[in-house]
Amino acid sequence: MNRARPGAAALSAVAGVALVAACGTNPYATTGRQVSLGAQQLSASTVQTSPGAGQAQLVTSTVEGLGAVLTDAEGHTLYRYAKDTAKPPKVACVDACAEMWPPLVSDSPALAAGVDAQLVSLVTRPDGRKQVTVGGWPVYRYAKDTGSGIALGQNVSADWAAITPEGEKAAAAASASAEPTTLGTTDIGGLGPVLTDQAGRTLYLFTRDGRGSGKSTCDGACARTWPPLLVNGRSTVAEDIDTGLVGQITRADGSKQVTVGGWPVYTYAKDGAPGEASGHGVGDTWYAMEPNGCRVDPARRPDAAIATASTGGY
Repeated sequence: MNRARPGAAALSAVAGVALVAACGTNPYATTGRQVSLGAQQLSASTVQTSPGAGQAQLVTSTVEGLGAVLTDAEGHTLYRYAKDTAKPPKVACVDACAEMWPPLVSDSPALAAGVDAQLVSLVTRPDGRKQVTVGGWPVYRYAKDTGSGIALGQNVSADWAAITPEGEKAAAAASASAEPTTLGTTDIGGLGPVLTDQAGRTLYLFTRDGRGSGKSTCDGACARTWPPLLVNGRSTVAEDIDTGLVGQITRADGSKQVTVGGWPVYTYAKDGAPGEASGHGVGDTWYAMEPNGCRVDPARRPDAAIATASTGGY
């Protein structure tokens, strides 16, 4: 039985991490580990289509700790306002309110991925613009959400909550969906032991970040394809992963991202199940990670998946 141990002290706020294992060595030849590491994380379940000019886009995504929520085309979490009404749809957030909570406006009904089209409509705002509604509720962004996977507007006051694909408040899903993040390992045929998260998903490094650089260069569209492994609060890792390798950096949006061996770590949205590593070798910049914090040999390929190269990796 694989055990976990607290790793909060190891997840320091500094980017430089002591590298206690050399690249190319892998003493952690173990399989199927899953342990807890507290975090908030955007899952890899977003689906997108291409909106036309002047047409808004709704995307179903999952923010750990909130469950399924709606985002716009850029991955910003969408919200509903208790002082609006849904039956009939009516807007109460105007003027200064609308500056902090920009409405999602559209010239025609929004394209929606993972949303019942019958729930999506438009309401005319006092200024004449058309605002997207879901389940009758007008939807908004929050000005302080600076990137995908961020939901700082959740419960800013009792009147605001992230909105689900059904038009409901996401608050009810918060306690049920919250689960700790995992930093473990598993053995993938063709690659050997690799790092995984709590769902058994393969973890990757991005060579453009640079080991020990203290920053991630993967934001926006890149971060939706390669969701960063985020941490919030106390952390634990598998007992045979050296905590001296584990650290954290602060991303541009203020969230904390786990690092291993000085590398910021990510999952891959196109890995559909535990044990897949279809991101290994993508763009000649993305590689699965060994438990010692190094990249898996680029010449290796997983038995169950073929990594498809694409410029930039996203």
